[in-house]
Amino acid sequence: MKFSHILGILVIAVAVIIIISTTGDASSYVDFKEAKAMAVSDTREIHVVGTLKKDAQGHVTGIMPAADKLSFSFLMIDEKGEEQQVFYNNPMPPDFLRSEQVVVIGRYQGNSFVAGQILLKCPSKYQEQELQPTQQAQFN
Repeated sequence: MKFSHILGILVIAVAVIIIISTTGDASSYVDFKEAKAMAVSDTREIHVVGTLKKDAQGHVTGIMPAADKLSFSFLMIDEKGEEQQVFYNNPMPPDFLRSEQVVVIGRYQGNSFVAGQILLKCPSKYQEQELQPTQQAQFN
């Protein structure tokens, strides 16, 4: 067996080990029911995707800021329609109330989902904006 064959086998073995070890860390989006079931047996952080609860006029409801304004909780509806209170131990992110979709990353603690991180999909970032012509300086 040539040295190049042995080297090729070693490279393939290292690649397989890296792929197997990173597959365990990969996460996917789940709903609240599945997240609650995973909290019992899994120690990883869980990603839940959903939307903020809104009233008939489209206003976000269920936002409950803490007395110190450094944390808040809110009501979120997952993709299967289950409503859950989510606690976030940080100030409200900018554009939170304007977000189209929310991803919370965290774990269940008792009956509450405690998010360590919130990701937002804000529609304003993806909409084209009309550019207003600026007044040109007049050089006389």
